[in-house]
Amino acid sequence: MKRRTFLKQSTIAGAGLVILKSGILKAGNSTNEKLNIAVIGVAGRGGANLDNVKSENIVALCDVNSKNLAAAAEKFPRAKTYVDWRRCLDQKDIDAVVCSTTDHTHAFVNVWAMNRGKHVYCEKPLANSVEEARMVRKTYLKNKNKIATQMGTQIHASDNYRRMVELIRNGAIGTVKEARVWCSRMPIGGSYLPGGTPVPDHINWDLWIGPSKMHPYNPDYFGGCLGWNPYWDFGSGQIGDMGSHMMDMACWALDLKLATTCEATGTPVNTDTCPQWLTTEWDHPANDWRPALKIYWYDGGKKPGMPSEAFDREKLFKGVLFKGDKGWLLADYGYRILMPKTDSDMTQYSSPKPKDLIPPSPGHHNEWIIACKTGKPTLCNFDYSGMLIENNMLALVAYRVGKKLQWDAENLKATNCPEADQYIRKTYRRGWVLNG
Repeated sequence: MKRRTFLKQSTIAGAGLVILKSGILKAGNSTNEKLNIAVIGVAGRGGANLDNVKSENIVALCDVNSKNLAAAAEKFPRAKTYVDWRRCLDQKDIDAVVCSTTDHTHAFVNVWAMNRGKHVYCEKPLANSVEEARMVRKTYLKNKNKIATQMGTQIHASDNYRRMVELIRNGAIGTVKEARVWCSRMPIGGSYLPGGTPVPDHINWDLWIGPSKMHPYNPDYFGGCLGWNPYWDFGSGQIGDMGSHMMDMACWALDLKLATTCEATGTPVNTDTCPQWLTTEWDHPANDWRPALKIYWYDGGKKPGMPSEAFDREKLFKGVLFKGDKGWLLADYGYRILMPKTDSDMTQYSSPKPKDLIPPSPGHHNEWIIACKTGKPTLCNFDYSGMLIENNMLALVAYRVGKKLQWDAENLKATNCPEADQYIRKTYRRGWVLNG
């Protein structure tokens, strides 16, 4: 997509369509009818997501923790309650699903819900393997004229992100050659946690484990994403967690699709936990407004080199650095710093015209709600975010095999590395089906 075309399409107000509860699109633009929403995972991020959609009809609540479920049910006494999300999705009056479970069940909830014609909002990451990310994206594309989807990269709705994209797309730093993305958070290493503690009565441990192989109960797996995320069976480390947010900046600004190669290095491979630090390099093909380029990722304290113009270079915890032939753009959630190579490079840049500005977001959750009712596209739908997550998961495959992968995205295969197959897809516990 040409950069001007991209900016123009980003300003389109919507298709003037209403998605009825049958999933059929018809002309109109009323958003008064409330959605019937099921919220799966109701505490932590789930509680925040529940609060952001509470203006709609909350008709179902689901959580493997009965205490969390009871607390949410007090606020929404008309909602039916479930411990097993599979039973929840059988409820006939549900229009839309908010998924805030642990990472290793995201893809399952997403695919099952979309297969039943439900709109889906899912916390990041969408999936916990390359194959899962592809299945989520494929299922969405098969149903995209009937459903609205959104991944929970909430900061995508910020005005700062929009201005960053406009700067890149309008040539503020010239032709972009590469982008370097990092987050300095350092996850734990080691082994799966030992058992010995009885499973509390209010926790359904079997359902928490879900499709992963069984591990003994340990309360330290709880307490937010940093509890479970470092373990291969439950999460995907920092590139799965913060990488979903940080890589979003590069993916949106540069219109990235699927990579053609990927290589990664990190701490010695551990069969239980993700790397404590990881560096990754992807090759992305050219599109019709930019050349082929390289994208880099750093976590666990690793950082890219910075131009001398960058402020507090050693103190930058996370961010993205775009490198162009006329300068650099450094950005994070709340700031963007334009660093031209020469004064003349800056004078050649012209600010985008008002018609080319990306309009303010109505709010990340509201964008999805509006899309469910009107058919207006969401910016983080499962096509866009599915590719983002697939690239991130591919980095972990490259890290585990220790080779630069020649990636055949169409066939989901590393053509030069057959041993990568074991990490591209997962094996699930008996009775758990991804495409259910």
